[in-house]
Amino acid sequence: MTDFDLAAHLRRIRRRADLSQRELAQRIGLSKSAVAAAETGDRDLPVTRLARAAALAGLRFALLDLDGSEVTGMSSAGARDAGQRRLPPHLDTIHTDEVARGWVERRSRPQPWFTFALDRMARDQARARDGTPDDHQIPQDGDSPQQRADARRREHRRRRDQERERRFLAGEFRHLPEFFECCCPPRCDELENWSGRPVHAEDCPCSCDVG
Repeated sequence: MTDFDLAAHLRRIRRRADLSQRELAQRIGLSKSAVAAAETGDRDLPVTRLARAAALAGLRFALLDLDGSEVTGMSSAGARDAGQRRLPPHLDTIHTDEVARGWVERRSRPQPWFTFALDRMARDQARARDGTPDDHQIPQDGDSPQQRADARRREHRRRRDQERERRFLAGEFRHLPEFFECCCPPRCDELENWSGRPVHAEDCPCSCDVG
């Protein structure tokens, strides 16, 4: 169905609710002339007023897809920008850690948790591959940029400790002090990519696993 017959549906509402035009108008906060004009097709009604009228008749409005299944509205808990504004509904949300260039020019502002990409071709390709998400991502515990950075550091340290133990057991370095404790700064974790020898920041006082 492409056309909605407002007049016919409004009359159906009044019949089921057993209300005159004047009574219906009073109940939904409109003038009688507005209801009368809507029933003759001379004007529209705000959807919120129409939904209120339907409720008086024990009815409700809903969005249906082509198969007749009800489609719900987008979640109000979806991701927002740093100003707590909702993100554009037609775009797909991405965590800012995954597209750092999207906010890198505004380092003076707090890093938002989520952002979006404007490349329609890339978006269409992603949707063709993975399907269109039903909603924007809903922030969860652990999604903040700081929490994600902390999690990455913990994982880097875990892998580094695991690699150190493997090398020690393999005899690659024989004189590791029992009291040794890594004191690498967080920058080392960010630089390390585990593709070769350990990488350290220039000001690292530890430089463990080097040599």
